[in-house]
Amino acid sequence: MRGIKGLVTETSLLDADEGIRFRGLTIPECQERLPKAPGGDEPLPEGLFWLLMTGDVPTTKQVEGLTSELHARGALPAHVERLMLSLPPSMHPMTQFVIGINACQTESHFAKAYADGVAKQQYWEFVYEDVMDLVARIPRIGALVYHNTFPNGQPAPKRRTDVDWVSSFTAQLGFHNNDFIELMRLYMTIHSDH
Repeated sequence: MRGIKGLVTETSLLDADEGIRFRGLTIPECQERLPKAPGGDEPLPEGLFWLLMTGDVPTTKQVEGLTSELHARGALPAHVERLMLSLPPSMHPMTQFVIGINACQTESHFAKAYADGVAKQQYWEFVYEDVMDLVARIPRIGALVYHNTFPNGQPAPKRRTDVDWVSSFTAQLGFHNNDFIELMRLYMTIHSDH
């Protein structure tokens, strides 16, 4: 499909020659302008998420606020954690991942509002809340899938709320190497639009 428009979006643009742009910024520009973790070289994915949602390059304080909000929303409902721990290790990881995401539906703001007859003009407010909850919970779901699929005799470590979103995720995977954490920050940043 090179050169053929397949999708029109404001948040990101994939150019066949120069690569992807997020709200007009190239990956190197994002690496330069988006906030980083203390001592880090790569941007925090929370910063790109902010950029995609608002169109503005965030300040460090705004990114810290978003990180805090994601941590506040990040705990899985107890029944979801139990369900994830009960899945057979032979189940495909993406099947496990989808099961975890779908099981969170019991806490859906939109489902409740829809059942209560919310006006269509307000749907977006409840979808936004569900999206924020999902973004916050994905690291835990992913960590549980990882530990179930590649068991090492240890349960998935607990969520950390004293670090950035990626550092919490990598800690739950059991990785603490700074080079790996930086790589994951870059990876999660450049894949934040999909």
